[in-house]
Amino acid sequence: MHVSIAGGVDGAWTIARRLRCTAIQIFLKNNRQWSARPYRQEEIAGFHSGRYCPVIAHACYLINLAAPQAVVRERSVCALIDEVQRAALLDVPVIVVHPGAHLGAGEREGLRTCAGSLDEVLGATRDRPVRLALEMTAGQGSALGYRVEHLEELYQRVRWPRRLAVCLDTCHLFAAGYDLRETRRYDELVAELERRVGIEQVVAWHLNDSRGALGSRVDRHAHIGSGELGRAGFRLVVNDARWAGVPMVLETPKGPDLRADRRNLSVIRRLWKRV
Repeated sequence: MHVSIAGGVDGAWTIARRLRCTAIQIFLKNNRQWSARPYRQEEIAGFHSGRYCPVIAHACYLINLAAPQAVVRERSVCALIDEVQRAALLDVPVIVVHPGAHLGAGEREGLRTCAGSLDEVLGATRDRPVRLALEMTAGQGSALGYRVEHLEELYQRVRWPRRLAVCLDTCHLFAAGYDLRETRRYDELVAELERRVGIEQVVAWHLNDSRGALGSRVDRHAHIGSGELGRAGFRLVVNDARWAGVPMVLETPKGPDLRADRRNLSVIRRLWKRV
């Protein structure tokens, strides 16, 4: 489950325990701001002492590694370098990051720019044991990363591919045209991942239903079982032994309390081992 860090990153574990999470995702700072205050020492200590399950992070939404405008790209690189430093302080091993949007420059140029940005981030943080997990996107607008071959090209272009990883999102995959509801189509996706980047590169899943139809390229998350994917769209994923030990995190719509989170977790837990 993605959990809030409001009040400090150490507070994420309180919410995680209330939900009985077995893996969590957090933002490392306010996800709508370029910069943030440094962590307090007691905050770092509290995060370490409260830790009880796997944790990954998601990068700030403002970051666009493929931005054609130099100012935005440079701010994005600096912001991601800061997040890698923050993740290292907390011993968070993975930051999920979107490849970015080319904003009219074209996919080829966008992927080239993204690879260059990744090289800058990875080069500046060579002493930090943090991997950047490229998240497959729905392909909304000019977003890159909605095809597996986009990830393959980024792996081929960067100087430090061992510091890259992959995050798969059920909503994004479905909206991008990968049908997870049918065994044959699901197996084709996994086979393509194996051929192009290696399934061992998949270090996280985001479990979200989709408000958009198959291939719509609309990035709109829905509660588990209430969208176009339906419950059938999750059975194959959560019961696939190849993802054993890979954190699966819900990013479903939030409510004013934890009831929606509990409901979505309950649905996923009932689907587990019920193929």
